[in-house]
Amino acid sequence: MNILAIESSCDDTSAAVLTDQGIQSNIIASQSVHLKFGGVVPELASRAHQKTITQTVEQALEEADVSIEDIEAIAVTQGPGLLGSLLVGICFAKGLALSRNIPLIGVNHMAAHIYANFIDHEPDFPLISLTVSGGHTQLVHVKSAFKHEIIGETRDDAAGEAFDKIGKLLGLPYPAGPHMDKLAKEGDPNFHKFPQALLHKGLDFSFSGLKTSVLYYLQEKEDEWIQDHLNDICASVSFAIAEVLVKKLKKAIQKTGVKTVLLAGGVSANSMLREKAQQMANEMDVQLYYAKISYCTDNAAMIAITGKMKAERGQFDDLDMVPL
Repeated sequence: MNILAIESSCDDTSAAVLTDQGIQSNIIASQSVHLKFGGVVPELASRAHQKTITQTVEQALEEADVSIEDIEAIAVTQGPGLLGSLLVGICFAKGLALSRNIPLIGVNHMAAHIYANFIDHEPDFPLISLTVSGGHTQLVHVKSAFKHEIIGETRDDAAGEAFDKIGKLLGLPYPAGPHMDKLAKEGDPNFHKFPQALLHKGLDFSFSGLKTSVLYYLQEKEDEWIQDHLNDICASVSFAIAEVLVKKLKKAIQKTGVKTVLLAGGVSANSMLREKAQQMANEMDVQLYYAKISYCTDNAAMIAITGKMKAERGQFDDLDMVPL
């Protein structure tokens, strides 16, 4: 089945084409309008999606060398996400499905992050997914395809949000996560010991205290000193976040007894997290998977593969589908 996928849950407009030969295109149009605000402005995001979605879909079809007449189903992000942004993608997908008389597939954004790992790999069920992004931090026990149980999640801020907010305190551009990761590679992770909340309390996460700790720490320093030690500070923050994530993941593996583990979501691109998770997986003799960097952040390829898996199971949606 040739599937056109559309992702518009936040501030990236993305379209992808999936055929029997795999992902043929994955176009992502990022929105620069939010940079000066240091975060996503929902109304501006919706307007930007409206301006770019047609061109993005056309580019995806062109790059895949597939015409709209060849498309047999349309997969679209149904949620969670920004309501206005989701509506742009859903309404566009509904219009195409109606005009072409082809099926519509609503896709859960968080599930799609998990199944992005299935684009290039074939993980075995049951498995544990550590799903970490700007808005979510979850440990998910995936017993079989689309049979999910959240066994741990953040009680306040997500890991990605912590990276972005701390990066803003350090004067880094938004989104700050990739910039912090790059700087951390040149720094000392043991330079300063930042707090690791809820480390020995169940499988839930908390990162709000870390943000506050970094804020107070920086307030005691001169700007020049901060710039001179920026690499070390970023490495220490990355260590605190990655350490908690991996130790909680280890607990989840011990609790469930699974032998397959996935990293998913935008923060799964973090190099320190991948390194620590791989070391843990080797020690525990479990199989670890993570997607290519281009499939970690919000993208339509992950919507396409999830749409394919739902189509194979006959899980289609009606045109009265609404955002989650």
